[in-house]
Amino acid sequence: MEFQISVDELSKALYRAQGIVDKKSTMPILSSVLVEAKKTDAGGRITVSAYDLEVGVTGEHPAEVLKEGAVAIQAKSLYEIVRNLPENVVVLKKTANNRVEISSGTAEFRIVGQPAEEFPALPKVEAIPFVPVESGVLLEMIEKTQFAISTDDTRYNLNGVYFDPTPTGTRMVATDGHRLALIEKPLPGDFGLKRGIIIPRKGLGELRRLLSEDSAAAGELGFSESSGIFKRPGLVMMMRLIDGQFPDYAQVIPSEGERTLALPRTRLLETLRRVALISADRASAVRFELSPGQLRITSQNPDLGEAREDLVVDYPGKPLRIGFNAKYVIDVLTALDAEQIGLELADELSPGVLRPVGDNGYVAVVMPMRI
Repeated sequence: MEFQISVDELSKALYRAQGIVDKKSTMPILSSVLVEAKKTDAGGRITVSAYDLEVGVTGEHPAEVLKEGAVAIQAKSLYEIVRNLPENVVVLKKTANNRVEISSGTAEFRIVGQPAEEFPALPKVEAIPFVPVESGVLLEMIEKTQFAISTDDTRYNLNGVYFDPTPTGTRMVATDGHRLALIEKPLPGDFGLKRGIIIPRKGLGELRRLLSEDSAAAGELGFSESSGIFKRPGLVMMMRLIDGQFPDYAQVIPSEGERTLALPRTRLLETLRRVALISADRASAVRFELSPGQLRITSQNPDLGEAREDLVVDYPGKPLRIGFNAKYVIDVLTALDAEQIGLELADELSPGVLRPVGDNGYVAVVMPMRI
């Protein structure tokens, strides 16, 4: 195998692999990428694949192929070498015993590779219905729900986002038991799903990375019973779905609270960040004290003192004092871009609900805290 390729193009291919390759696996081959070179009428292309048995990505990249072949190379080391090369073009050549020579300008490297045959076979893209999706829309749905995914691996059914096609659109829902985020967007097309599926946290993160490369690019999304597949020209990503039952999220979302107010998102976000600096514990506990015309946000710390900040609000109703984890509310506000946020409250024991004013397609629920 021997080929010449742009350093930027190879760097892009290897960057995609960094979050997928398994650095701690007992199978060393899973920390490698599979590099395959093939000749074409246009001169040639290389295919770079990464796969950890749960998430895989394969990308095609133009190259000048002098000799066809394939080899597995340690992903992190190759990426660090390529991104630090002195010239804009690099040549890779496989020699005896799967050694790989890398040369760019006056820089030369010889590194150890592994037989391509040892690299695990990626799942075949099955004959499943694919639905065209706008990358920007799918990226928005991920960014506005991903923060609420549970990081508790014992609750495996919450370690992902629930993808739920409905008669009016497609919903993505995430919850860790303390908060919930739901977004619904029209994604025209039939995914052929009998019920909703759970996209795992790692797969969703890698999909977000790919979508961020070009949020204007068109793509296709499809699902089988056990896998999710995203593809666009020159790129295929696959991920194993979580086999579990997602909780009935509709029961978690309360009806509109009797206390509803509109708040400027940026001002509320900045206030919470300031007041939470004094919070006494990891839970970043803050108290919302609502009274006619005013929302006071406070925190206390026996070792440091206390903090408070007032916001003027259009609220004529009954007073209320309720505690929240500031980080949970901050995560919601950070994910949104609306200028005004609606906050709905019922009583000190009921969850708070946040929605962008004028947008019925998004809702976030945050459970209260006893302070």
